[in-house]
This record gives sequence, C-alpha cells and structure tokens, in this order.
Amino acid sequence: MKDLLKLFHKKKKIVVGLMSGTSADGIDAVLVEVRGSGLKTTFHQIAFATVPYPAGFKDFLMKNSDRRTARLDDVVRLNFLIGEFFADAAKQVVRRAGKQLSGIDLIGSHGQTISHLPQAQQVFGKKIAATFQLGDPAVIAKRTGVITVGDFRVADVAVGGSGAPLVPYVDYLLFRSAKKNRVLLNLGGIANITLLPRKCDLQDVSAFDLGPGNMVIDGLMGHFFKKPFDRNGAVAHGGKILPSLLHWMISHPYFRRKPPKSTGREEFGEMFVSELVRKAKGHRKEDIVATSTEFTALAVFDAAIRFVQPKFGIDELIVSGGGVHNAYLMKALQRYFNRITIKAAESYGFSSDAKEAVCFALLANETVAGNPANIPRATGARYPTVLGKICLP
Repeated sequence: MKDLLKLFHKKKKIVVGLMSGTSADGIDAVLVEVRGSGLKTTFHQIAFATVPYPAGFKDFLMKNSDRRTARLDDVVRLNFLIGEFFADAAKQVVRRAGKQLSGIDLIGSHGQTISHLPQAQQVFGKKIAATFQLGDPAVIAKRTGVITVGDFRVADVAVGGSGAPLVPYVDYLLFRSAKKNRVLLNLGGIANITLLPRKCDLQDVSAFDLGPGNMVIDGLMGHFFKKPFDRNGAVAHGGKILPSLLHWMISHPYFRRKPPKSTGREEFGEMFVSELVRKAKGHRKEDIVATSTEFTALAVFDAAIRFVQPKFGIDELIVSGGGVHNAYLMKALQRYFNRITIKAAESYGFSSDAKEAVCFALLANETVAGNPANIPRATGARYPTVLGKICLP
C-alpha cells in the first residue's frame, strides 16, 4: 500500500493506457506522461502501438461472446489469456518508447468486452444490469509489476448507469471550449458522441452510444471478402446505395430510444449482420457494404437531428477512432452535416487511433486520485462515482 500512497502524491506519472474495442482486432497501447488530475490534468503522448491478437483468436472470442456458442470454461480461461495479451501490449509500447517497466507508474486497462447488458432485468428479486470485460487487471499487474486499474464500467453500472460511454469525462478535460459548441464523435466498433456546449461545466456534458460505427461494416467485410475492414472505404466507393435495405437498418428500435443509452455486439453484432446478409441476398457485395457504410453516417446524423440540435447548434464535429480512415464514411458525414465543420482529432493535436487508449490512461489517473469520472447525464447513473478496480503487483 506504500507504493499506492506514493503514487497518489506524485505530481507527474508515466502511465500506460490499454484499449480493445468491439472490433476485437487487437490492443491499442499508449504511453503518456500525465501531470495533475481533474480539471488540472495535462498530458503528453510518448508512444503508441497497436498490437494484433494472434491469428484465429478473434473467431474464438466471438464464439464465446455469443450466448448460443459460449462455453463457461473457455470464458474463464479467456479472462486470464486476455490479461496476458494486455500485459504483453503494455510491455511492447514501453519498449517502443525506449523505457523500462520499472519506470512506469500506472496502467489503465479497459479490457475486452464480452457482454454488455445495460438494460436491467429482474433476477431472483433483484433488478440487474451487467457488463463484463475480460482481461483481469490483476493478471496485468502481476505480469508487469505495475499498479493496474481496470474494470472501469462496473462501478457505473452498480450505481444505475449503463457503464458507457466513459470517454466523455476525458473529452471534457481535453476539448471543452469557451466559444464553440463541440460534438466529439468516436467511430470505433460502436459509434458514440459527447456533447460539449460552449462554456460548459462537467454537469452540462452529455453523451450516448449512437449505434454501430465500424462493427457492421467490418462484419460484412469478413463475411464477403475475408478481410478485417474496408481499407479507405474502397469497397464502399465501388458500390451503390440500396434504399430499402438502408431503410430497414435505420428502422432498428435502438435509434428511437432516448439517451442516456448504450449498445454493443448484442444488438449490432453477428446476428444483426447475418439478418442483413439474408435481407440483401441477390445484391452485389459492394452495394451491401456501401449501404452499411452509408447507414453508419446516417445513424450519426439521425441522432444529431433527434437529440442534439434541439439542445444546441453544432459548431464543430470532431471525429476519432478507426472510422476516420474510411474516406467514404467521412465524406458521407460531411454530406449529411453540410456546412458544419468536420475535423479529425489530429487537427487539435490528438491521435484519432490513440484517443480511447489515452482515455483509460487518464481514467486510471483519476481513480488513483480518488476522483469520480463517470458523467451521470451520459450513462444514466444516479450519482458520480470513482471508477475501476486497483490491482497491486
């Protein structure tokens, strides 16, 4: 406990952030220097690496993320195995920076979501919502010798929240503006937005999951072309929109549900993609991918019309996540939002690819400082709470 107390008093920390999203292609690892905490937080990115999972691992994970095919013994082993993978990713980004693990103060790990069930149900007399991220932080701490914070979502769910999105706290720290209404859009496997009104305080911030970002596109690319994603949106550019299919997709009941809300693979994963492929039978593969990419952009715009513009006019839309690299998707967003300025996070000095990993490095710093880091308006939690579990080496 002496090491934890020492860490609490340090003004500058070297922190690793680890993130693997719903696309489950690999682990984003970032090394940052963090000063201060709360509204006084500043950071400098030192190194970044994306560490792919081993060949065949994603299929194994997806099998055990589906209640129809999951095995309890596999899930238990995965929890430890993914912890080993995350520890390896932490070591790799530290080596890339030319540093030693002995010089690292803290690791913040999101883990790998295997199931996210934010809609509460009655179970044996208790109303239960749940979320489960694999890659136990205790394994990471023991393998690296570094204090590790993980399982950030559980605390928010325990106080009535949906456990997502958690990025808004960091969005507020990094992107709030005195002059402009900003919307932060993250295009990972799931798309989510953070609303930052000009001159906002933390209690003014709201956020929610929009629906699928790259998840459906990636699923179709794997199904039709045996590829993990549509590089630069090249396949989508070669297709045409199928109006009836687009209408079916945007009619999903999730889009009418009012925020705060969150979603995941349970609603837009393999079963959704399989139904989509069935409905699109007979059409060109390129047209199906193009329509699904258009759908992602339309879902973002639909949410802006329903839930954002009635509150404030958008001055800037700042985009991060893997979807930034899909040229078709970015052009479609600009087409829908017309005169609103759309920029990648790089325009503000932040890495689009590293942003979520940075988020969990900074959230770990907030946990050690004892600061609540959920935003009730974003998650639906009853009150702000400290997130994460601290695991000692």
